[in-house]
Parts: sequence; structure tokens; C-alpha cells
Amino acid sequence: MTSLLDAGTLTGAPPDGDGGTGGRTVDVLEPATGKTLATVAVADAAAVARAVAGAARAQPGWAGTAAAGRAAVLRRAATALEEHRAEVAEWLVREGGAVPAKADGEIADAVEELFQASALPTQPHGQVLPSEPDRSSVARRVPLGVVGVISPWNVPLLLALRSVAPALALGNAVVLKPDVRTPVSGGLVVARIFAEAGLPPGVLRVVPGDAEAGRALTADPAVAMVSFTGSTAVGREVGEVAGRGLKRVSLELGGNNPLIVLDDADLESAAAAGAFASFVHQGQICMAAGRHIVHASVAREYTRLLTERARRLTAGNPWTDPVDLGPMIDAAQLERVHRIVADSVAAGAGLACGGEPDGPFYPATVLSGVTPAMPAFTEEIFGPVAPVVVVRDDEEAVAVANDTAYGLSAAVRTGSLERGMLLADRLRAGMIHVNDQTVNHQAVVPFGGFGGSGNGSRHGAQYGWDSYTQWQWITARGTAPAGRRE
Repeated sequence: MTSLLDAGTLTGAPPDGDGGTGGRTVDVLEPATGKTLATVAVADAAAVARAVAGAARAQPGWAGTAAAGRAAVLRRAATALEEHRAEVAEWLVREGGAVPAKADGEIADAVEELFQASALPTQPHGQVLPSEPDRSSVARRVPLGVVGVISPWNVPLLLALRSVAPALALGNAVVLKPDVRTPVSGGLVVARIFAEAGLPPGVLRVVPGDAEAGRALTADPAVAMVSFTGSTAVGREVGEVAGRGLKRVSLELGGNNPLIVLDDADLESAAAAGAFASFVHQGQICMAAGRHIVHASVAREYTRLLTERARRLTAGNPWTDPVDLGPMIDAAQLERVHRIVADSVAAGAGLACGGEPDGPFYPATVLSGVTPAMPAFTEEIFGPVAPVVVVRDDEEAVAVANDTAYGLSAAVRTGSLERGMLLADRLRAGMIHVNDQTVNHQAVVPFGGFGGSGNGSRHGAQYGWDSYTQWQWITARGTAPAGRRE
């Protein structure tokens, strides 16, 4: 089997571009070591404009491809990703700092996204409407045209494909801008698997880039819709620019997710779930548990159990060592996490464990006695930190959980399913899990959040119809009427 990525893919112009990227390149660094893994061309605004124009030229032909043909391309892309699993996993580990288990899970979820998207083209895509006896009236869904996808660095492959796959399946062309820190696993891998799958040239363009490329893609009048995953602050900017262009925008943003532990919960199980939810992928996941909200009567024991688990977790280079936590994505992110921890401790939080960076690694950290006045409560940490907040009862637990501008994910741990469901009914979040933890994903669910976590759009399977198509009404008569009909 040939390599998915070769030297020609990683240097010079992107393999699916129209030539020229502004002449700038960026070194792709391994966060654990600082080693340069590859050099990738970076798109400027002019290169983005060329990519969009090329995608617009290619889109009508792709939309005119038979539904079964588009579905087959998506299935072949899933097969190509499976066949190159080991190579792609290496990039996820080395480029993004994932431990192997996270990389394997991301690839499995990405394959499922492709297979679910492959079912979309052959689903019914219209309705027969009531009309006059001599006239047919049909509403059908048609592609938007060119879709811009701006994807993040933390789960780069999956969070690109969950937009790219349904957009392509439904007949759109796509211009994908992966984060400049993960341009290979978040962009060039996507381009290569679709090239192997037989996607016609030009239908998918990949433009690795920074803020300049993102602004250009969002503002381009030929881009009908932008799907953005990233921080709430940048999401607001994307929404503003897209709004001025009267274009559709899907925003999946940050979270400060509560994991509520009630006084009747199995504490061993709850602590295991809480450790996973806060520490998986170094906490660099939008669904990570940002606040552990615990009943006072069990808070001391829960914190002890959570701290024991945190202390057992090792941090290091996931490519060379069997570690639990890899590196933070870069120095800026590590410094931000440490600032939140240090400022919260200075404000009175207890440091149960962790809290001291070691090179590019940040240890699993537990903070006790966190209050709503502390940064560890108010900010999305995006690092391996578990802040524990003590509450008196269920009423206070709900109030504290909802005390945030975000509303992505939440979880409740309890010995009573009825109690958990009653409490869940009062939480303001797009996804709520009773007797589970906050980090959950499936390709078939309406994935998204409330408030500062998004604009109401949803990812997942059939929900792609709402994002990547628009309604068109068509009427037809066998014979034109003699005169104007009122």
C-alpha cells in the first residue's frame, strides 16, 4: 500500500489548489519535542479567493452527479481512511499531541461520519405539495454551492470531516481551512482520502492558513455558508462577517461544562468518569468537564478519589512512551492554563494535585474549593484541570451549573435515574448525559450547544440537510394558461 502523504503533498501548493499560496510556508511542529515534522504552504487571501473560484466552477458538475455516485465516493473515502489508519494515527499523535487511544477513537469516529454522510444523497430530498388539479407543486432541497469549513486543532480530522463529508454528500463544493498547527491531520489527510476515493478535481480545496485565510474565506461572496468550530471569541467574528454577507453560518463553539455529582452517586464510578471528562486529550476538548459540582456531604470523598486518579496519570511524549497525557498544543495554551490555575489558587482555591508544568506537559490537576469568583469557574480552561465546586443541594447544583454563558454539554451522576432526569430537565445545555460524563460523541445525534456554545446549528447525520441545503419550490403545468392567473 502506498503512503497517503508524500513529500510533494506537504510542500509547495496544496495538492488540490489552483497553484500559488502567497509564497509563505509554515513548519509543522511536534508539540512534545519541538521537532519539525513537515513544511506546509500557507494560503493568503488571494490564494483563498482562487480556491473558492475553482470550487465554484467544479460544484455544478458534482451536484449533477447521480446520488448513487456521490454516495459511492463517500464510502470509498471511508475505506481509504481505514486503509491508512496507522499513518493517519501517527500524524494525530505527533502533530496534535494525542495519545494513541485518542487517535484511534478519532479515526473510528471519522470513518463513521463518512459512512453516515454516504447515506444522505439517496434519502428523499423533497416533498410533493398540495396544488391545483392542473399544476404540480414540489419543494426540494438543493445544494448551497460552495461551503467554507474552518476546523480546529484539537480534534482535527473528525471536526473537519463532520462538516466536509455531509456538505460534499449533498452536492456542494468545499473549501477547507484547517488550523495552521494541524494542517496535515486536519486538512491534507482529508484531501488525500477523497482523491483516492475518486472525488472529481476541484470539488474539495484545502487551504491551510491563519486568521487572514479564515477572514478571506468567510467574507468571500462566492461562499454560501461557513461551518466554524473553535473558540467563542473567534466564532463571534465569523458570525459578524458572515452576517454582513447574508450567508448561512454554523458555529460550534466552546463550553464550560458541568458534571454534577449528587449525594446518592457511586463515588468511585463518578470519580472515574470525572477524571476522564477533565483529563482526556489534556482537557483540550470542548465537551471537557470544566466544573465538578458536588454535594457538600460527599465533596471531600469525591475530591479524594478524583485526586488519587489524577496522581496516577502520567504525562509525556505519546509517540515514544506509554503515557496518559500528551503535550499541550503549544506554549501559549500551556501558559494560559497555568495562569488560570495560579490565579484561582491565589484567590483561595486548594491545589489538591498538579499545577506545575513540565516543559510542554501539564499534569492532571485538581482544584478544590472553587467558587464562582475564580477564573477556574468562569473561564473555559481547555487544559487538564478539574475544578471542584461544593453545593448544598440539588437546587444550588442547578443554579451553579447554569451560571455560565456557555451551554454545550452537561452530566449528572446519581443513584436515582428519576432524580437525575428531573435535574437534567432544568439544565441549559445542548447535550445532557445522566450517569455518564460530558465527553460524548456520535455521528447520528444533533451535536451542538446553547448560548455561547453555538448559534443553534447542529452537526450529525440527517441534521446536515438543514445546514448544507436550501429549499426550492417548483411548480409545473402541462399547458401554459391563456392569461395571467391571479
